[in-house]
Amino acid sequence: MSISSAQANNRPAILDLKPVLDAVDAVLGAAARPVELHEPRFGARERELVLDCIDTNWVSSAGKYVTRFEEMVAAATGSRHAVAIVNGTAALHAALVLEGVEQDDEVLLPSITFVATANAVSHAGAIPHFVDSTWDTLGLDPQALEAHLDTIAVWRNGAWVNKQTGRRLRAVVPVHIFGHPVDMAALGAVAAKYDLVIVEDATESLGSTLNGQGCGTFGHSAVLSFNGNKIVTTGGGGMIVTDDEAHARHARHFTSTAKKAHAWAFDHDEVAYNYRLPNINAALGCAQMERLSAMIDAKRVLAERYLLAFSDFPGARIYREPKGSQSNYWLNTLVLDREYTTERDRLLGALHGHGIRARPLWTPMHLLPMYWDCPRSPLPVAEEMHTRCINLPSSPFLAESANKNKV
Repeated sequence: MSISSAQANNRPAILDLKPVLDAVDAVLGAAARPVELHEPRFGARERELVLDCIDTNWVSSAGKYVTRFEEMVAAATGSRHAVAIVNGTAALHAALVLEGVEQDDEVLLPSITFVATANAVSHAGAIPHFVDSTWDTLGLDPQALEAHLDTIAVWRNGAWVNKQTGRRLRAVVPVHIFGHPVDMAALGAVAAKYDLVIVEDATESLGSTLNGQGCGTFGHSAVLSFNGNKIVTTGGGGMIVTDDEAHARHARHFTSTAKKAHAWAFDHDEVAYNYRLPNINAALGCAQMERLSAMIDAKRVLAERYLLAFSDFPGARIYREPKGSQSNYWLNTLVLDREYTTERDRLLGALHGHGIRARPLWTPMHLLPMYWDCPRSPLPVAEEMHTRCINLPSSPFLAESANKNKV
């Protein structure tokens, strides 16, 4: 990359904001302002199924739509089993406990993620251990993870432990950031080397694939989210997916207060959680899942229009899906050139002032006060990503607006 005159004079480079705004305008076309980052769209089918719940009084965690939603999500991911949960955070918490994560274990995860990933580890009584990301996928870097573990992991009393803390290294949670799959083959090799269980955080990647395999099917279990801003929403909701029938059966039991099946008795056989998804939320999900393929197609059209608008653009580019993957492009990401890292907030202010509800990446977990003292690897890429990346509006219906005003 050539060095700008501003860099040569040790002055911060100034980004011309108007071409950026013009490029975004060209992509979004006739979309009404303000344009939110990611909005749900409901129609007659969602209304029909929700009213059926109300009319039949099946609105709680029992009901036909829960089962139907689980079956639809399992089929969409390529998993054999799915267990509907009240939200993605609860799903990840339960998944970690079900995989054997215990009090004071360390769980490795990227510092660049939504706070719920780290919070779920904490809810399980474990310690988040942050590792770096890679520009190849925006997610966890398997090479950086291996180099870090080679330095800090020792075999002691039948387990790999962090020699700096004395705690067991139990699991790794890759996060498919913005729908882009992590390099799961490389990560799987590192996990096998250090006996780490993989729990995929696939909360943003429903419908994304890597070499034809669905995100959420690379580890023993995975979790998805159906929050209001996800590609498919149930208002609030999550899912645990797995190919292990016994594990799925236990997950369903564990997230239903561990109540033993009986016509009237309330007998429970373990300390458990009331985490099941209500039928009325699942009804929304069923209607949304019927349109999943169409929504992914629309999001990919929108992504291509962003990529075209910012091709050969001076100062920034749109992040393209990793090689070998097919991303759902949950959120499109504008990456500023390194010389413009100080311009991120000025650009965000201009976008918001222009009616474009863009946002930065999440604050890296290791910079949040409750996680300052957690173990970590060197995190240069994570910190750089935070200064260079901006998410742009990515709702599927925006592809329709874009087609009315071609780039």
